[in-house]
Amino acid sequence: MSLHYVSQILPSLFSGCGVTLSLFFWTLIGSLPLGILVSLGLTSKFAPLRWILNVYVWLMRGTPLLLQLIFVFYGLPIVGIVFQRYNAAVFAFILNYAAYFAEIFRGGFQSIDDGQYEAARMLGLSYPQTLRKIVIPQVVKIVIPSIGNEVINLVKDSSLVYVIGLGDLLRAGNVATSRDVTLVPLVLVALMYLIMIAICTWGLQKVEKRYSYFK
Repeated sequence: MSLHYVSQILPSLFSGCGVTLSLFFWTLIGSLPLGILVSLGLTSKFAPLRWILNVYVWLMRGTPLLLQLIFVFYGLPIVGIVFQRYNAAVFAFILNYAAYFAEIFRGGFQSIDDGQYEAARMLGLSYPQTLRKIVIPQVVKIVIPSIGNEVINLVKDSSLVYVIGLGDLLRAGNVATSRDVTLVPLVLVALMYLIMIAICTWGLQKVEKRYSYFK
């Protein structure tokens, strides 16, 4: 592995890494709040809303993310809905991960004792205030390990965007490997993924420590 060759391919790998990180960031920004909203709908007393959201979660969790990417980018234009490649990837990833987060948060919300809602009403707190100040901090503590697994999966799942032609980190490595007939680019790609996952793991541990007083 010559340093000269590594210095030649690193710019393309960093460029692909930028796409991967951008997709990761916007997916989390979109899917976490949406997952919380969907989880609240799944526990709603309004049956039609629960049915619609259950169907959505069933579809997202029951079909491969790869198929969803293909459907969004290649299928939706048939009915006049056209996305640019990057926007199609972000849209598909948000819908997919929001469904998984919704189920995780639903379990967290259902683990909160009804007595806490009643106590909050006795204290004069509104439902939104009860969620924000009492329920959601406890739910976050409960779901952090499961959310952490999905966050790590998201880093790796981002490589699926190759199917719609996006130049992410793995695709940049594959291009260099095919062109130069060497495994060095893939070794560097693996190291970059390991570094990203290590950073995510460290961040999640910090979040878990932040909420450790909810015991």
